[in-house]
Amino acid sequence: MTKNESTSGLTPSQIAWVVKDVEKAKTFFQESFGVTNFSPVTKTRLKEYNGTYYGEPSEAENLMAMAYSGGTFIELIQPITGKSIFKDYIEINPAGGVQHIAYSTPVSNLEKVISEFEGKGFTIVSSFDTPIARIVMFDTRKEIGVFTEIMGITKDGEKAVEEMKIALAQK
Repeated sequence: MTKNESTSGLTPSQIAWVVKDVEKAKTFFQESFGVTNFSPVTKTRLKEYNGTYYGEPSEAENLMAMAYSGGTFIELIQPITGKSIFKDYIEINPAGGVQHIAYSTPVSNLEKVISEFEGKGFTIVSSFDTPIARIVMFDTRKEIGVFTEIMGITKDGEKAVEEMKIALAQK
């Protein structure tokens, strides 16, 4: 597969900002764009999800909040501790910004997508497994300026995503 061939089975799903202060970012989205349906801020610990950072185990912690708006999830990530691509991003871009875009696919298609991306020369820089998705992050910064996240959605994840869409849309 060449870099010009498309990877099939992917659905655009999410835009993620890495920010210095997740609460201030939520306020900005609420006041500027009327996005009022953010989830409560939660702390994520990558070690709980077998998280990796450039192939090594990661114990990074982040604060995060999620909203669903206009058919897309908006993710806000505030790095707290440990080595992660999120911490790297905020150190290089102290004001924060769009750090990755995410595409989803059924988990049964994920290995095929990983193989296709690696065949195009993209490397996995971070990964983690959650109950609803197996997630891999590819370094696509040279091509599009941001990382690309691929979420292999499990059957439980499909239900959870629909529930999140409904719950977040009602807030």
